[in-house]
Amino acid sequence: MRGIRIGIGVADAGGTPLDVVLGQIRDAEHAGFASVWIPNIFGLDALTLAALAGRETSRIELGTAVVPTHSRHPVYAAQQALSTQAACAGRFAFGLGPSHQVVIENMLGLSFAKPALHVEEYLRVVTDLVRDGKSSFQGRLYRVNASLRVACGAPPPVLIGALGPRMRRIAGALSDGTITWMTGRRTLAERIGPDVRAAAREAGRAEPRVVAGLPVAVTADVDGARAAASKAFALYGNLPSYRAMLDAEGVRDPGELAIAGDAAAVEAALRGLADAGVSDFNAVPFGHGDDAKASLRRTRELLGELARA
Repeated sequence: MRGIRIGIGVADAGGTPLDVVLGQIRDAEHAGFASVWIPNIFGLDALTLAALAGRETSRIELGTAVVPTHSRHPVYAAQQALSTQAACAGRFAFGLGPSHQVVIENMLGLSFAKPALHVEEYLRVVTDLVRDGKSSFQGRLYRVNASLRVACGAPPPVLIGALGPRMRRIAGALSDGTITWMTGRRTLAERIGPDVRAAAREAGRAEPRVVAGLPVAVTADVDGARAAASKAFALYGNLPSYRAMLDAEGVRDPGELAIAGDAAAVEAALRGLADAGVSDFNAVPFGHGDDAKASLRRTRELLGELARA
């Protein structure tokens, strides 16, 4: 589709056999999707999966959406990103972000204090190493003197999950763009895109990518689909960063942000995202009701058609 690259999200893959997930990624390439976006939640490790998928595909971009920063030192995150880029033959996009307080503090037992400062310093180290192979950085949180030598061709683009105002400025000034989730068209058009692009211009950087992720269902039962999405994605209404995006869009729960309807409605929604300044779409198909599998199949088929167009 003109103006926007259409990719597809791989399900969290919690408990799904590796070969099944790799098959889904091969199918996405065969269907004509521009990219596959791999979450890093509680299933397979996203960077490992991207590297393996890079050896089994030849065209499709493989991105992480997103790898948590607190749990990996930035030197080793950069090393793994460069190694994954080598495995993907230059088709890897390194998406990272700070995750959430409930994960970092309650699960990992680490501090979530000053998340924006953490991401800024982390990103400076990672981008130095990815782009130049060395970093000499003395910050408040990180003090790094390191170098890496990984033969991978061009460095991978580095994208960050940037929802808050300071994070958006950091994304534009230091990274190659941003990855959002559960963020609506109006917020993307009026807040996310303009802030990231303005910061990139001020820093003399190239036009940043804006990757938007939303649930999608091709269905005649729009109300039923939205109800199913509200239930399936309810968690995101309770996480502060996503809650802020729902509030900014003026909606109560994630189901209201889901793209649901017939083929024409879905296509119109994607054109609306392109008009809002979104460069890449991370489509997360979902099914619902008695024909959940059929709905899921129709959704993937339509998205593949639009991707090829």
